[in-house]
Amino acid sequence: MLTSIARYARDVPIRSELAYDTARLCLMDSIACALRALAYPACQRVLGPVVPGATLPGGARVPGTSLELDPVQAAFNIGTMIRWLDFNDTWLAAEWGHPSDNLGGILATADYQSRQALGRGEAGPTVRDVLTAMIKAHEIQGVTALENSFNRVGLDHVILVRVATSAVVTALLGGSLEEIGNAVSNAWIDGGTLRTYRQAPNTGSRKSWAAGDATARGVRHALLARRGEMGYPTALSAPRFGFCDALFGGQPLSYRQEFGSYVMENVLFKISFPAEFHGQTAVECAMALYPAVGQRSAEVSRVVIETQESALRIIDKTGALANPADRDHCLQYMVAIALLHGRLTAADYEDDVAGDPRVDALRAVTEVRENERFSREYLAADLRSIGNAVQVFFRDGTHTERVEVNFPVGHRRRRAEGIPLLIDKWQSSVAAHYSPAQTRRVLALFGEPAVTDAMPVRDFVAVLVRND
Repeated sequence: MLTSIARYARDVPIRSELAYDTARLCLMDSIACALRALAYPACQRVLGPVVPGATLPGGARVPGTSLELDPVQAAFNIGTMIRWLDFNDTWLAAEWGHPSDNLGGILATADYQSRQALGRGEAGPTVRDVLTAMIKAHEIQGVTALENSFNRVGLDHVILVRVATSAVVTALLGGSLEEIGNAVSNAWIDGGTLRTYRQAPNTGSRKSWAAGDATARGVRHALLARRGEMGYPTALSAPRFGFCDALFGGQPLSYRQEFGSYVMENVLFKISFPAEFHGQTAVECAMALYPAVGQRSAEVSRVVIETQESALRIIDKTGALANPADRDHCLQYMVAIALLHGRLTAADYEDDVAGDPRVDALRAVTEVRENERFSREYLAADLRSIGNAVQVFFRDGTHTERVEVNFPVGHRRRRAEGIPLLIDKWQSSVAAHYSPAQTRRVLALFGEPAVTDAMPVRDFVAVLVRND
């Protein structure tokens, strides 16, 4: 498997224009998410160099800021910003995750490479090279997730970010097959980050920077591999001490399809709500019910949510919720906000909104149950649905209609509907962060696909550096 990943990362051409078109949208959306995160002091607090003052003039730049850092720390910054608000793209299978988390390592490395190449009078990587690396990182992470559930053994999905970033960044740096395999083997040997910070009673802000940490670690492994650091051929399969025996219950990793461009073509965009993706359609249902419930919340006797087994496992939460990181992974909380206010934004996870006693009152009467069809169709390769249904009952014996949504607006089956909304998300994110003059320059980055793809990465990132 190490060899298979290495060969794909280095040698397999991507011929799908759909994959490139989707990757361009993903790049745009990921930058939008990163810019939005900069409005939150808790995010800003973890950004910058590890040691104050340890910047690197001529290094990798962090979009939306004036920071110049070494590519490892820049990867941490960019990856953390993209992931902070739980608003970037998603992949759901036996394991779930957010493949655009890998962009932290890809963009930081490509910008550093591009700036170094300029000093040598060379061309360096273009945005098209970034898109190719994104497609391949999505594929490595997503295909591994199809059959292998790391959360069931207590491990977090960001292990796949570390593995995918290690592979594609080593390839981006010109690594040989052996060097890519060496980097990937070390990524597996790191073991798995525990899901402790995503689960009650320990849910906390680490879940917002865990992906940044993982993609930065991938860049570190790539740089070490290019300097000749050795790899470990049986990192996965060694008896007792390999990853599978030590951390995966003794089961080998399972792969049912070859690497291509399937994941990028079918990735899920978070467009309407910054919320854990298993609950996106539940929020859509609740929004549809808001006109009938919003003014009658005190009369509600019961809220019934039907969902998939995966949602039951990770976002079905009762009792006290400690912080925004806890609330945005609580299905009952997300639905309650939508029923009360007809909206769900990142600000709705903050203490001032959560302190409204009506929120916990609705949560207390909410029943979450599995719908077996939703669970089956969630895993069906030809559907990949994320179904939820919501119905509200009142004390006088009346009730709302039962509203069911199987595919969220960010699903490939609703791509035509979603793309204009995705562009709106991009435009509003940029306008909220930059001056009007710089906003015009940033928005022009994605005006013509062929022009965008041909841009040297250093020129692309330069437009995103905040200069006011």
